[in-house]
Amino acid sequence: MRIIGISIAVAGLLANPLAAEPVAPNDVKYEDGVVSASLTGVPGDPANGRDVFKNRKQGNCLACHVNADMPEESFHGEVGPEMTGVADRWEAQELRAIVANSKMVFEDSIMPAFYKDTGFERTLEKFEGQSILTAQQVEDVIAYLQTLTE
Repeated sequence: MRIIGISIAVAGLLANPLAAEPVAPNDVKYEDGVVSASLTGVPGDPANGRDVFKNRKQGNCLACHVNADMPEESFHGEVGPEMTGVADRWEAQELRAIVANSKMVFEDSIMPAFYKDTGFERTLEKFEGQSILTAQQVEDVIAYLQTLTE
């Protein structure tokens, strides 16, 4: 009887993607410039991704990227590629790899690794073992970027 109850509980967890744990930063699988699997198993929220993208204390993507979708925001950077049409240039799996850790795709990239929690230089103690974004925030940013077409 107890084995059946455990089996039902495990089956319930597997059937509910919200109950699944996100992929840990060190367990992300980069293969040929892509991260094929979602980091969370939950679809990203483009509205939340837009907020993360422009938030100066989270993604801070505007520090490096021009984004015509955000004319109300000031100080768009010009270091990284323009975001208009990014969904036409990159698939979601490619964007996931770039946002999670761009150095796994572009060796000489200066873009920060947003989903990495070790291997940094001179990390403040309060940030040790933390990624810049959560797995869900990465998925949300990817969902938002997928709305940026020409």
